[in-house]
Amino acid sequence: MTAPPMAAIFGMAGTTLSAAERAFFKRVRPLGYILFARNIETPTQVLALVQDLRILDSTFDVLVLIDQEGGRVQRLKPPYWRLAPAMAEFGELYAHNSGKAADVLRLNNHMIGAELATLGIDVDCAPCMDVPVPGAHDVIGDRAFARDPAVVAALSPPACEGLLDAGVLPVIKHIPGHGRAAADSHKELPVVADDLATLRANDFAPFKALCATPLQDACLAMTAHVVYRAFDPDRPATTSKRVIADVIRGEIGFKGLLMSDDVGMKALSGPFDARAAASLEAGCDAVLHCEGVMEEMEAVAQGTGPLGANGMRAIAAASAWRGKPRRPLLNAAAASAQVLGGLRHG
Repeated sequence: MTAPPMAAIFGMAGTTLSAAERAFFKRVRPLGYILFARNIETPTQVLALVQDLRILDSTFDVLVLIDQEGGRVQRLKPPYWRLAPAMAEFGELYAHNSGKAADVLRLNNHMIGAELATLGIDVDCAPCMDVPVPGAHDVIGDRAFARDPAVVAALSPPACEGLLDAGVLPVIKHIPGHGRAAADSHKELPVVADDLATLRANDFAPFKALCATPLQDACLAMTAHVVYRAFDPDRPATTSKRVIADVIRGEIGFKGLLMSDDVGMKALSGPFDARAAASLEAGCDAVLHCEGVMEEMEAVAQGTGPLGANGMRAIAAASAWRGKPRRPLLNAAAASAQVLGGLRHG
């Protein structure tokens, strides 16, 4: 029986693999890879890079991820790729025409998924299911659908379905909710002091609603590097056994593959091996390291073991959707016009 991959997802430094990266990735056999703008030049180059990543491990079909949300967070940009709308635009349309908002959102994300699938990318770190509140840091902002958890809950399924229409797996984030954080977790550790009733009614609600549907079998999830004092006053969700067990797995009911947000973000502290180990010990199935810095990746690998039973089960369940387009995208230009027309005219 083939050994499971390492429970880690790594970035890389440039547009091609260095000899050191190639040797490292072949040795540690990560679960997957994530691409950023620094890794992207042209469609031909990206496709070649993805193919190069996939042949490093012949025993496991690795995941290849990207952040292609739309709006200000999209790694694939013109002139080769479409500039997709921010998710808040669909929330604004929902206020006037909820049915049309769901339809054009699904079509929009089908287009995103089709672009990714053409490049061999099979996981999109989207949608953001966070619920922003007044006074929160704008790191989420228009990446979210709306400030109303009911709207976020209504639009998250068609967002996921659009990606799945192209055979691309969604990553719901940032579970259990980053919307009320007053700090950017890339730079510091946010602390949320709101009570349990508030969190349940707002932040947790969209995730819980999605996890009550069959879509959760196709979704991965990414943790929030946020402290929720109502559950754990000392540790962010990523490294908190209580938040992962009681909230994410328990109250919200997420059963799929749970990955950390980037362990290189400044919200976490300490050596990289300890960050990785703490995330896995708390209940994450896999750790994410994005920067492509070899010394940091070596340390993450030191703190990371093989993908566990839940992670393997979750990947197997998602394989029923991954790489299997559910409907063709017949005309990209017409689809783009339909999305923009829907957003402009409601």
